[in-house]
Formats: sequence, C-alpha cells, structure tokens
Amino acid sequence: MALVDELTIFAKAGNGGDGVVRWLHLKGQEYAGPAGGNGGNGGDIYIRGVRDINLLARYRGEKKFEAENGEEGGNRLKGGRSGDDHIIDLPVGSVVKNVATGEEFELITDNEQKLVLKGGRGGAGNAVFKSSVNRSPTESIPGGRGESAELRIELRLIADAGLVGLPNAGKSSLLNALTGASAKIGSYAFTTLDPNLGAVYGFVLADIPGLIEGASEGKGLGFKFLRHIARTKILLHCVSLESETPLADYLSIHEEMNKFEQGVLAHKPEMVILTKSDTRDASAIAAISAQFAARGIETVTVSILDDAQVKALWDRILSVLR
Repeated sequence: MALVDELTIFAKAGNGGDGVVRWLHLKGQEYAGPAGGNGGNGGDIYIRGVRDINLLARYRGEKKFEAENGEEGGNRLKGGRSGDDHIIDLPVGSVVKNVATGEEFELITDNEQKLVLKGGRGGAGNAVFKSSVNRSPTESIPGGRGESAELRIELRLIADAGLVGLPNAGKSSLLNALTGASAKIGSYAFTTLDPNLGAVYGFVLADIPGLIEGASEGKGLGFKFLRHIARTKILLHCVSLESETPLADYLSIHEEMNKFEQGVLAHKPEMVILTKSDTRDASAIAAISAQFAARGIETVTVSILDDAQVKALWDRILSVLR
C-alpha cells in the first residue's frame, strides 16, 4: 500500500444546544415562574497522535469529521446534554494546518492530543433572565455555532537518520543491510517511490526516494519527500562508486537539498557514504575520497557485501545518534 502523507479533510465542531422557554407548573400554582433550561455545549474536535504511519490512507474515503451537537435545554431548569467530542487519530509526526486561519498544530509524541476546533456554547433558557423587574421572561438564547474548517494534514516522519542521494545510489540496499528491513531494490532508477523505514536498537532510519538535479523545480519525484527527514538528527548522503562523477553527484544533490524550505536541511549534520565499494579497486576509491577531502568533506566507504564494513558504518552512525 502506497504511503499517503498528505490529505485535506473537513472537520466541524458541534453546535451548542438552544436555550428554551418553559414554565413551571405546580399543583395549585399554574404559573410558578420561568423554568427553561440551558442548552448543552457542542462537542470539540481534537487530533491525537498514534504510531501508525499508514493511518492517513484509511481516511481517503472519509474526509468529513463532525463532533456531536449539544442538546437543547429542558423543563424544570434541566440543562441539555453536551455533545460528545470527536477525536481524529493521526500518525505521530503529523502537521495539521487550518486552511482558513493558517494556524498549525504538530503531533510529536504518542497519545499527544490537541484541540483544533471548539464546539459552540450552549444557549441560555428563559430562567436565566428572571429578575425583580422581569418575573416572566420570554427571552432565550440559541446555541452558538461550532467552529468548522478545512484541515490540511502533512505527515513528517520522525526518524533518527535519513538516507538521501541520487536514484540507484544503494540507499534501500544499505537500509536493508543496516536494519534488516525489506525495502524493494532493483538495478534501475526510482526503485523506491515511497519512503521506507527500518529500525534497530530503537533508532529509526528513513530511506527517501531518489533525488535528481532539478528536483526543486519538480523534476523526477520532486523533493516533497524531504519533509520526512526534516526532523532527523543526521543525513546519510549515499554516493555510488559506480558513478563516473561521484563528487559532482554529491554536489548536485546537496545543492538541491539546500533549496528545500528555505534551507532547513542546509546545516543539518551529514555523513557522506561512498556505497558499492566492491565495484572499484582500492586506488580508485582512495582517489575519489581525496577529491572529497580536498573540499573538507569526510567520507565513509561501504559495500553491503562486506559485513565488517557494514558493522563499522553502523557503529559510526550509532556514535552520532547516541
């Protein structure tokens, strides 16, 4: 199932119940005064974080969410029942924006709950208006309208490290080798069309679909998936040694990432990983590493066929994450 990481829904909080005009009738006293009760408050709309990144896919056919209306007041000063709140469960990492007001809400932790739309206030019954100069009030106040809005939901995965690079740079293979994940791999570009996740020792790694030069202008898959690594502690930039121009590949993708959301990724810690080291001899790898070093860029070399290199890389990543 493809990952759904963007969705717009309509949500409406409940209306408040109306206050009512009622009169108290007692034995031997037909008109014993006003007795209209107040209406109940309308239910609120809440969002709640849960650990299920596929949750948005279930809402594609259900895009209208409503809280319950409050009930109107009753006789003998009985207040109406307040409407039940409606809680919308969303994946942890979701950013919810009220399209009309621009207000944003962010869910960072499991079971975190936030109020996004307030229900209407219950109306006042005629008993509220009784006074020394108004013994038989006929006024009442209707319930208030609940807030409603279009809510734009954007999922930003919360991962500890993010694998980025050109298509076919070995990101998915490396994710599988490091975490035991089962991401799809292939000897062609854009094998990965959705982010993949892997976890080990409680740390989560995200494999982001490949970027190409011009991604900021919408080429390839664009770079909408980069939001999933905006919260990572470190970027793992994979550069394939199969390429004839590894340094140029790195620089082109690095430049594209710097254009994402006003450079939010520009100063994030980065580890440059030269992948597929089994395709080059030692002297060629040393020459390529020297090209990066000349620009002040430290590199790590790895082949998924070499268990010792994979373990050494993972130990190095762990030292950063811890």
